[in-house]
Amino acid sequence: MKFRHVRAIAVFGIAIVALTGARGSHGGSCGGSSHSGSSSSGGSSSGGTSSGTSGSDSSSGTSSSSGGTTTTGGSSRDKAERDIKIDSCKLDSSGKNLVARLTVTNSGSVDYTYNVTMKFNPAAGSSAVAATARVNSLKVKAGASQQTEATAPYTGKGDGSEYKDCVVSTASKSAL
Repeated sequence: MKFRHVRAIAVFGIAIVALTGARGSHGGSCGGSSHSGSSSSGGSSSGGTSSGTSGSDSSSGTSSSSGGTTTTGGSSRDKAERDIKIDSCKLDSSGKNLVARLTVTNSGSVDYTYNVTMKFNPAAGSSAVAATARVNSLKVKAGASQQTEATAPYTGKGDGSEYKDCVVSTASKSAL
């Protein structure tokens, strides 16, 4: 066989492996990520609000303000993140707080307590500092959804538009 034939077969083989998803335990998925866009089935806004603090946070989240949660692994953190949907991220009507409205859906058969840290990211080139908000000890019954808000003080002087999005920075859940 000529070298060009060997090279063509090698390229073809690599293409087959890539297209069939034969790369680790992610099966045939493209990139191995999981997307969740669960919808809210109601709930009340109780017991889950918590005050946040401004400051920088070096961890990176995996959710976007456009809704839905994107996760990339199989750790317990990712499992908690999959249960969280970001409904909105905006400046409240008083102009004093950044608010992330969340829906936490527990599709399991056990009641869980959730702890969530949200990060409000400034737009590129903005002088704003990332803000962090927390929701602590939010109880969600098995098979139910709960809406809550994570609030951080707004230290800017504008309309909040210097914050481009908010993300789930950390999330955990534990059985009650």
